Amino acid sequence: MTAVTFENVRKDWDTTTALHPTNLTLAAGQFSVLLGPSGCGKTTTLRLISGLETPSSGKISIFGEDVTTVAPSQRGVSMVFQNYALFPHLTVAENIVFGLRVRGVEKSLMAERLKHVLDLLSLSKYSARKPGQLSGGQQQRVALARALVADSKLCLMDEPLSNLDAQLRQEMRHELRALQQKLGLSVVYVTHDQTEAMSMADRVVLLKDGQIQQVATPYEI
Repeated sequence: MTAVTFENVRKDWDTTTALHPTNLTLAAGQFSVLLGPSGCGKTTTLRLISGLETPSSGKISIFGEDVTTVAPSQRGVSMVFQNYALFPHLTVAENIVFGLRVRGVEKSLMAERLKHVLDLLSLSKYSARKPGQLSGGQQQRVALARALVADSKLCLMDEPLSNLDAQLRQEMRHELRALQQKLGLSVVYVTHDQTEAMSMADRVVLLKDGQIQQVATPYEI
């Protein structure tokens, strides 16, 4: 089964083409990495999958369903951003369940999911703290927990480790990869760091100037 399919997807900004007509298939249950330099089209591709951008032409499918014109909130995907986007006035627990609360999820189910992700990411003892009381790595775990608590099968990540120091970044790579495999998640991950891509990916999509250059396993690149 495929997690994401692009059929001749193109994205233009006025007279600039951010993504040339693209055909792409990303398998379900895999850690797929979009790799390339700044301005190559990788974040545009991620935003098209999420629905934060609409393609100028072409068709986007998620798990076989055409979502080309479907709103982001209806696509069943979760997203982890580079800047974590945590609310400083809310506790760790409140940050994690914020989206569930907005969607009106039943309290008992919300509590069950919260406990699960707190345990999964070793955040239980920090649940009452505010983001400003946490380290960078802990804040990243909270951002990841907020994505996982939604119970989405597709998780999109836009350079989520770039704000961490080198040692912590390496540790989080292993944690993310282990978590993805344990939960059987389909992940699409954006990075410009080749080492990061090689150490985490099942499949690497190389982009340059808005075009896919190669789709391969890390061992084939």
